[in-house]
Amino acid sequence: MLRSCGPLLLAATFVFSLCIAGCSRQPAAPATPPDTRAADEAAIRAADADWGKAATAKDLDKVMSYYMDDAVLFAPKAPASVGKDSIRKGWQGLLSAPGLQMTITPSTVDVARSGDLAMERGSFSVVTMDKKGKPATDTGQFVIV
Repeated sequence: MLRSCGPLLLAATFVFSLCIAGCSRQPAAPATPPDTRAADEAAIRAADADWGKAATAKDLDKVMSYYMDDAVLFAPKAPASVGKDSIRKGWQGLLSAPGLQMTITPSTVDVARSGDLAMERGSFSVVTMDKKGKPATDTGQFVIV
């Protein structure tokens, strides 16, 4: 009787070994997402160009379309504008300024490997006419996250 149990015992041991081996394997690592940083940077730079055209055309709605609802804008010589409504008021005043000329010069765009975060740095120059008709220039640097 013991002899007839041999093949059955061998088969059970084999199946048990497979179960143990299967349970001890580490799950496969998730596939690494594709690296889209170069394409993301190109898209950000293209959006910069479009935003600059909207500002030059004094298209307030288009300018504002680039801001998130909870954005914060730090304009020179002004308190922080928090939220889209506050930012809109600031841009409305600037875009109506006489003789407005703006130059935005992005210098670097850093995109996280994960693709969910980017930071852009650069400089700007804004020229308006003062009350006497003389050009007044503001320059500075910016960071956009």
